[in-house]
Amino acid sequence: MLVNELAKLSGVSARTLRYYDEIDLLKPSAVEQNGYRKYNQSDIDRLQQILFYRELDFKLEEIKNLLNDPNFEVKEVLKKQYGLIQKKRNYLDNLLETINQTINMLEGDIKMTNEEKFKVFKNKLVEENEQNYGQEIREKYGEEQVEASYGKLKNMSEEQYEAMQQLEKQLFERLKEAMEQGDTTSAIAMEVAELHKRWLSFSWAKYTKEAHLGLAQMYIYDERFISYYDQQVGKGATLFLHDAISAYTAIK
Repeated sequence: MLVNELAKLSGVSARTLRYYDEIDLLKPSAVEQNGYRKYNQSDIDRLQQILFYRELDFKLEEIKNLLNDPNFEVKEVLKKQYGLIQKKRNYLDNLLETINQTINMLEGDIKMTNEEKFKVFKNKLVEENEQNYGQEIREKYGEEQVEASYGKLKNMSEEQYEAMQQLEKQLFERLKEAMEQGDTTSAIAMEVAELHKRWLSFSWAKYTKEAHLGLAQMYIYDERFISYYDQQVGKGATLFLHDAISAYTAIK
């Protein structure tokens, strides 16, 4: 199957397929002397996997690493993808229901509590956290502590939810300022660590400096955390945050 044929079959543009070839995400099984790329059934199946992961908001580099894993098993991965997409559908269904309730409330048909207005967003926080980090945090902190944390998240008031979102924005701003100074032990770096502690306290049932430092250490060994903080603040943000928390917990 040639590029244009695969593009027509899949709905992915020929330009995108050529880009996937360039970054070694989807290499054609053969390239003819005239430069035409040819894709076999295995390539087509791999493209389907790529599109599944794209729908789940995985980055292209993450998808490539997953598909190139020697332990990659299509059947098991499909089962996992099914579960993830099911969760995403449940979230969208709940979001639609919340929007519908809000419309009915504005039209005077029903009353809606503040808790009901924000329930879907809090549940999404829990689901995303479980999806991305569930296994690691359960191994590190135990089932009981994780469930207590999720319970605290779900029971947040409207004011607490908004405060948590604002606090994270403030954390990013101060972290960027601290990085510009370059000193992980400065007063502003300590403020960053304190903001991070306060942000954690919205979901943690109990704070300890050992757990805080342990989480910071997990950050720098996990590409997902590195990608998150570095994208929000700038390259090197995750490591700087770790070092600031390390200094903070050493003197508290």
